[in-house]
Amino acid sequence: MVFKRPELGNLGLRSFSSKETVTITYIDASGDEHPVQAEVGKHLLDVAHDNNIELEGACGGELACSTCHLVFDQVFYDTLPPKSDEEEDMLDLAFELTETSRLGCQILVTKEFDGIKIRIPDDGY
Repeated sequence: MVFKRPELGNLGLRSFSSKETVTITYIDASGDEHPVQAEVGKHLLDVAHDNNIELEGACGGELACSTCHLVFDQVFYDTLPPKSDEEEDMLDLAFELTETSRLGCQILVTKEFDGIKIRIPDDGY
């Protein structure tokens, strides 16, 4: 029996190169700024955890809580994809809800995020 190695197809060498990142800044409830390198294509919740930013995400990003609640500037918020009904329902449970609130588990980093600041509201504890 002869086994063939699977073709890499479009993966090629690019799959082994470093990931593209952008700089974003999380602003915690105390107003302290935490600039981090965020990998394009990752959820903001995962970026926070990868960089030891205190953003709970109790449900592990399964859209079953509101503990990864983030607040965006209006101008940037207007560029984000629309919220799902499920995200809207979870946001109703969030502390310090604003018109520009989103859940970090639902937002993927894009190149356009470079330089943005995102506020982490007080979780009420």
